[in-house]
Amino acid sequence: ARKEDDVVIFEEGIVEGKVSSNSVLLKIMNRNTDSSAYSQFNTKPRPGHADLPALMKFKDFDVAGGAQFSGRMTAPLVAAGAIARQCLESYGIQIAAYTKQIHCVKDDGKHSFDKIQGSRMFRTRAIDDAFDRLMGDTIEDAAKEGDSVGGIVGCMVIGLPIGFGGIWFDALDVSIAKAMFSIPGAKGVEFGEGFGLAYMKGSQSNDQYCIRNGFVSASTNNMGGVCGGMSDGMPLTFNVAFKPTPSISKLQNTVNLDTMTDDVLEIRGRHDPCIVPRAVAVVEAMTALTILDQKMSFELDQ
Repeated sequence: ARKEDDVVIFEEGIVEGKVSSNSVLLKIMNRNTDSSAYSQFNTKPRPGHADLPALMKFKDFDVAGGAQFSGRMTAPLVAAGAIARQCLESYGIQIAAYTKQIHCVKDDGKHSFDKIQGSRMFRTRAIDDAFDRLMGDTIEDAAKEGDSVGGIVGCMVIGLPIGFGGIWFDALDVSIAKAMFSIPGAKGVEFGEGFGLAYMKGSQSNDQYCIRNGFVSASTNNMGGVCGGMSDGMPLTFNVAFKPTPSISKLQNTVNLDTMTDDVLEIRGRHDPCIVPRAVAVVEAMTALTILDQKMSFELDQ
């Protein structure tokens, strides 16, 4: 897999560790680059990648590195998200994510925020050492086979006041979902029990209210902390599904756009057998940017 130092260079807007202007300009250098394996993709699009629609839509599109569709584009988002998280934490809003599933290894546990934060200790961002080993082995097995695996990232946000969010296109869950789907490789988002709600009855799914320590709370959190596009006072919880990395070394069927004939494709180069552990930080960052944007709108509405 490709490895970069990812040193963030702040060129404008940060002085002695503090924001000094209305905008921040940062730069992350790409140093470990190798485009030699990409030339064939201009005529032989990779299955599962954006090559085919991008080549058809954009004139003179350069496939090298995946261009604007590359996961590498998330590096500056993570840097920006780190700034957003610091802003939110000053208001008591905290975000943590972890690897919930890798291929068939699934963690169905209900975890506390502190437990989720602890996933930073593990290379796969799993919830504990046992899952870290199982998930790590699964990724390594896929790599040995020249294949790849996908998975799910779980995320929790605490500290949101009741009523945080909006309606229609400004709804909290709508904004979060839009941000998550902008992450390369994301193919599904669910809040709370998500698709599992389809198997429940109303008497099972409704989060019934109660008073705890003088505040309105609920006995369950099946809705994931959001109702009607606004936070309901419970932790905001959601899952993001990521597809298996499409670049695999196994032979795949494709087409030759020059000859308009069927062809086969062998992908060489450096590719992750699973992007999910890397995606955890991206989910946290995009959540922070979205919540901060919502907070600014929320304050304007008051």
